[in-house]
Amino acid sequence: MRFGIIGAGPIASNISKKLVENGHDVKIADARGIERLEGKKLAGTPVSVEDVIKNIDVLVISIPFYALPSIRSVVDKVGEEVVVVDTSNYYPQISNKIEDIENGMVESVWVSNQLGRPIIKAFNNLLAYTLEHQGTPQGTSGRIAIAIAGDNQSHKQIIMNVANELGFDAVDSGSLSESWRQQPGTPAYCTELTKEELTEALKKANKEKAPLLRDKVIENISAAPGGYSIKDIIKLNKEIYNS
Repeated sequence: MRFGIIGAGPIASNISKKLVENGHDVKIADARGIERLEGKKLAGTPVSVEDVIKNIDVLVISIPFYALPSIRSVVDKVGEEVVVVDTSNYYPQISNKIEDIENGMVESVWVSNQLGRPIIKAFNNLLAYTLEHQGTPQGTSGRIAIAIAGDNQSHKQIIMNVANELGFDAVDSGSLSESWRQQPGTPAYCTELTKEELTEALKKANKEKAPLLRDKVIENISAAPGGYSIKDIIKLNKEIYNS
């Protein structure tokens, strides 16, 4: 398959690397200009943001949440048949508060509105470390799972198949309006669960509590003088998001 990726951070880089390893054609762009990619070790072919959307089957958008509206003009030129995937997460401490989301709009619904087209929400509920290092072959005991939400079932199935190729089981987490169940602050978010565990975690999500629990984790991590290891972050997430 042919992939275009906008973004070159840890999530985008890891997705690109694994796609290339699986024989896919991958182009990668930085929305701020191709010169931003100079010197970076990237598995995909560096191109301009105008070129990254040409002749592709899937567009993966992996840029900071607050920057998503800035690429509307680029996304407007993407063909309707192209699967558009958003990997972002809303943290008001970084993005500043967005009134619609603070008033209850689902993050991914807001993203879809900003981009002006349907999207698939995926690759947002795993840590970058997990995505890079903990993928395993299909059928492996204890295999970690990814939640994938969206309204177009065929597009969603394509991304579920991609997740499997990258080393993770996929859980259909419902429509885009249900994607809040895999947002920060929920039991499914960065707790690195198996398919069965993730399915149950999605059911247990509490929309009202999620922002409070999200902020509680941030406060804990910020207050830790020596920082947290990956293992400690997962443990902290499990403890707080299930409280």
